[in-house]
Amino acid sequence: MNSCVIAGGGPAGAMLALLLARAGVEVTLLEKHADFLRDFRGDTIHPSTLQVLDELGLATEFLKIPHRKTYGFTLLTDDGPIQMANLRGLPGKYDYIAFVPQWDFLKLVTSAAEKYPTFRLLMNAEAYGLIREDGAARGLRYRDKSGEHEIRAELTVAADGRGSTLRAAAGLVPQEFGAPMDVLWFRLPRLESDPDQTFLRISTGHAMVGINRETYWQLAYLIPKGGYDRLAGQGIDSLREPVARLLPYLEGRVGQIASFDDVSMLTVVLNRLRRWYRPGFLAIGDAAHAMSPVFGVGINLAVQDAVATANLIAEPLRTGRPIPEATLRRLERRRMLPTRITQAAQRVAQDRLLGPTIDSQVGPPRIPANLPQNPLFSGVIRRFLGLGVRPEHVRTPEL
Repeated sequence: MNSCVIAGGGPAGAMLALLLARAGVEVTLLEKHADFLRDFRGDTIHPSTLQVLDELGLATEFLKIPHRKTYGFTLLTDDGPIQMANLRGLPGKYDYIAFVPQWDFLKLVTSAAEKYPTFRLLMNAEAYGLIREDGAARGLRYRDKSGEHEIRAELTVAADGRGSTLRAAAGLVPQEFGAPMDVLWFRLPRLESDPDQTFLRISTGHAMVGINRETYWQLAYLIPKGGYDRLAGQGIDSLREPVARLLPYLEGRVGQIASFDDVSMLTVVLNRLRRWYRPGFLAIGDAAHAMSPVFGVGINLAVQDAVATANLIAEPLRTGRPIPEATLRRLERRRMLPTRITQAAQRVAQDRLLGPTIDSQVGPPRIPANLPQNPLFSGVIRRFLGLGVRPEHVRTPEL
């Protein structure tokens, strides 16, 4: 029997598997796809996650991956730019956000885990149910190309995303908070003459995020919740035209969005579980709390969950002791506070900035240009974006 089996090879699952394997725990990680190549996954690695990588001795290797450092965040309004956040001066070694494709991050983490003999990675393995005995989870059932299988374990962890199959199998239902928007992701070529900052561009009825990928822009155009079919029914010019108006330097390039086949839609979800565990079962990351893309903190909350989980359960799992519900409850309480605060901030941004902005009858609120110069505001934003609420540190030993 495995000590731990984890469903979901995203940031939460991969990081937890690495930390447990590093501490000498027998752990199996299941990823339902054949690889980690999911286009338009979140890929903002914040200082809190960079610090975790540093504590694991992986920071140098991580920084060899092609990446772009961003030290701040700019809000582009019709009246001009406002520098909303500046991470310089943040405590610690890292005062920037690194933009790295998520598949590179996950490959780094799982490759590090593969160095330990107690780690096993199963690709093309989709978890679909729980093994139950005496009222407790005792592992999971999964399917791959060869058929259906079982893995028995002392602890089963659902890290299988916001549509978690195992969460549903455990009878856990998240509380939904809603969002006023969905997001259309697409890319356009970038020229050297273009601006180089990452930004949020807002204008009455429109909002768009731009991420500099050196050779191209990764763009996220916000639409009212459930508005995709109406927009697509109007034809691709209904997307090209506002993009060109918001960013005139892209006017000659928007024709490269040939159709809505070149666009990936993200349905924005914001929710969390009231209870993250059952006997022998735990949910973390998006399976416990789906985050809005606001502030780009989803990966980092997931990694923090993984670190906190490993800190509490690695030693008892390694020594063959059962994980009592009191330990799982303690973990839930520890991670619930940062989850609540972060989601509250996301809801404020959604309801007071983004929702009104994409409503053509309301438009964006007026933001004082001198607001970022307020020391209290700038300090809070710097720590919130960079380190988050209750950043975790690696306490598990390497065995």
